[in-house]
Amino acid sequence: MDLAATILHRLVDVFAPAGDPARAASMSAYMRDQFPFLGIPGPRQKSLGREVLAGLPAPDEAAVRAVARGCWALPEREYRYFGCGYLRRYVKVCSPDLVPAARELIVTGPWWDTVDVLAAHVVGPLVLRYPPLVATMDAWVAGEDIWLARTALLHQLTYKGRTDAARLFDYCLRQAGHRDFFIRKAIGWALREYAWTEPAAVREFVAGAPLSGLSRREALKNV
Repeated sequence: MDLAATILHRLVDVFAPAGDPARAASMSAYMRDQFPFLGIPGPRQKSLGREVLAGLPAPDEAAVRAVARGCWALPEREYRYFGCGYLRRYVKVCSPDLVPAARELIVTGPWWDTVDVLAAHVVGPLVLRYPPLVATMDAWVAGEDIWLARTALLHQLTYKGRTDAARLFDYCLRQAGHRDFFIRKAIGWALREYAWTEPAAVREFVAGAPLSGLSRREALKNV
């Protein structure tokens, strides 16, 4: 059995018995009953995840992709959370070739719980390491899929002083008139995070940009 298959086999063996149907119902309700859950709280998921990976070697990129896709093929949401964590942990072994796979994960059963992790901690580090990938972000923010656009808006979330401010502000302007809550929230969140590094620049941008009230409030929370 190869590494990815071993991990996925262990994952089901460890996670499935730990489920709590009552908790699963409340977790699903929190997500507007869009997805089934096993009912495993976050801290317990992390400890079980360590159990799944105990004694196993670090993966190569092919194994990282296979584990992530395998997690997305399982019905309950906790498996995707494990997949997000695995991608985040091992994104350093991955090349730009991971981006098409990340795109597939972003648009498959999308919601903020998985998309935001992939944006900030998988796509973002890859774009920072491989600058030609900014062209992909330019395409995503201009496209019609709101989750790809949200990913582009949030991909610099952890960059701090390495943020390409011109690109961040341009993306926010491109999407400023979007009516979707998740896009407006992402604009504000991206600006709010950058405000920790350059508060004056964010204040100046917000003052002159045609942002929604939601985006504006979020952007200036910490300024």
